[in-house]
Amino acid sequence: MIVGTAGHVDHSKSALVRALTSVDPDRLAEEKRRGISIDLGFAYMPAPDGSIVGFVDVPGHQHFLHNMLAGATGIDVVLLAVAADDGVMPQTVEHLAIADLLGATRGLVCLTKCDLAPAERRASVIADIRTLLADTALKSAVIIETSTVTGRGIDKLRARLFDAARETQPRDTHGRFRLAIDRCFTLRGVGTVVTGTVLSGSVAVGDAVTVSPSGLSARVRSIHAQNQPAVRGVAGQRCALNLAGDGVTKDAISRGDLVLDPHLHAPTARIDARLRVLASERDPLGLWLPVRLHHAATETGARLVPLDCDAIEPGAEGWAQLVLDRPIAAAAGDRFVLRDTSAQRTIGGGRFVDPRAPARRRRTPARLTQLAAMLTDAPVPALLDRPPYYLDLDAFWRDRAVAPPVDIDAIRLAARGTTYALARRHWAAFRQSLHAALATFHAANPAADGAPPDALRRAVEPRLSAYLFTAALGELARQNVIAVAGGLVRLPGHATRLSPAQEARWQKIRPLLSDGDRFQPPRLVDIAKKIGVTDGDTRKFMKQLATLGLVDEVAPDHFFLHGAVAEAAAVVASLGQSPDGQFAATQLRDRLDTGRKAAIELLEYFDRRGVTVRRGDLRRVDTRKLALLR
Repeated sequence: MIVGTAGHVDHSKSALVRALTSVDPDRLAEEKRRGISIDLGFAYMPAPDGSIVGFVDVPGHQHFLHNMLAGATGIDVVLLAVAADDGVMPQTVEHLAIADLLGATRGLVCLTKCDLAPAERRASVIADIRTLLADTALKSAVIIETSTVTGRGIDKLRARLFDAARETQPRDTHGRFRLAIDRCFTLRGVGTVVTGTVLSGSVAVGDAVTVSPSGLSARVRSIHAQNQPAVRGVAGQRCALNLAGDGVTKDAISRGDLVLDPHLHAPTARIDARLRVLASERDPLGLWLPVRLHHAATETGARLVPLDCDAIEPGAEGWAQLVLDRPIAAAAGDRFVLRDTSAQRTIGGGRFVDPRAPARRRRTPARLTQLAAMLTDAPVPALLDRPPYYLDLDAFWRDRAVAPPVDIDAIRLAARGTTYALARRHWAAFRQSLHAALATFHAANPAADGAPPDALRRAVEPRLSAYLFTAALGELARQNVIAVAGGLVRLPGHATRLSPAQEARWQKIRPLLSDGDRFQPPRLVDIAKKIGVTDGDTRKFMKQLATLGLVDEVAPDHFFLHGAVAEAAAVVASLGQSPDGQFAATQLRDRLDTGRKAAIELLEYFDRRGVTVRRGDLRRVDTRKLALLR
């Protein structure tokens, strides 16, 4: 169990930890000189059942509240200290608000310095504390009167903490490993050490890890969990990890970084969140408001964009996008706190919902329904039932720090190195829509081999992204639902044919290619003049004839009858049977009884298809490619 202190400066938070553990959490010389906590302090207390209770002691002074926030994430129990002589003070209120925003549901309240206040004063402060707790999750917290000078209430507090430790349920360790770094230092003879609270999963000695957001790779050399040597650290424990690897130094790692499973390394600078604004705020939080974001042990500047309204009112809750000054390592479900840019006050906080927030169309109704789906008990089916009706499964579960489950009832498609899912009913609708679109295309374009994928994608519902549409076509082709060839898509039973008007035009062109020397047909411009059609329309039609296998474009804008090309290929095959297997262009010219230019064009056409291989002025025949051409 991890206990986190909270409360105003000089309200005996550190003294309580010292009285409970006999360890002084104030480790800095300046802390001892000034008598206040400046940075995080840590101490441990063995419980009767053999477990270890860890303490994170936070500074109470307003100027060091960013340090307090660095230690507030991942605690199990809040220990709120209120001095009996001072009573409720500004940082008492702010620390309690932060604990509430971070989702704290368990806590104890210590009325400290009871030796300095009479009974009437203590009763008055207790009443104030009850009023303060009334609207928080800690409204039922036990209040214990204590004094670190006389020892009053310390044993009772210790017993209450032991009871809480027994009631603390072990955290789920099935997630992927993440540790929020709050300290990094070097020990002589050991190397680089990082400490922090394990947010999820577990880590073992020898594991490969990544420091995010920098992407620094490391290996875990040794572990201390709850201040004890260990071979494994698990969620809910405070751990010290001795890291090793190229570039792993104290200067390369900072407070706020996360040590995590390498699969989770995906920094983000744009996050959609559910945000609650504190009722103490004077003004609504509007578009592009600059704020300071605190998440785990990191702090960075950000801009706030309300998504479902123009501004979120004090005391209200709403959807918001956080556009960060720099990328951070974060996961869906993580808690965060927002403070104003002057670091004078806490203004709100909440929970991250989607670390892959879009920059465009972020405020549309469709996007808001997606965000609502992410908060349901079954987010994957809910998302697959909303536009765009597909989901990157690998990224979705990575952003929640868990491995993808194998029992999702959906169609899976692999694209761009990841796995996508579509609901079965939307997959069925996609197949039906694709079939209808292809049938319509074939009816309108009977001579075409198939439809171009880009145009087809825009006609089919649900509309898939280009890379996912390609993957869907591949899957349907494997199922023989469609056929894909030459970059075009068609129904399996489709056979290309010319329309009556196109057939009539073909009958005009065919004699021009076969009359006289079939190996010296007229060029496209001459054909266009003879049939009275523009060069562009003739070119388009000749290329269509080529897709039907009636002609071959041997050279740019120079088309031969397919039969003539096949006849020339047969002659090339016979020439390749010479004793040395080689022949010259003049030999083909003579055998075809045509001009040298036509023979060269035919040979270069065969060269491009690999039927012939040129070596200087001679060529050799590749019989395997020749068979394919025939």
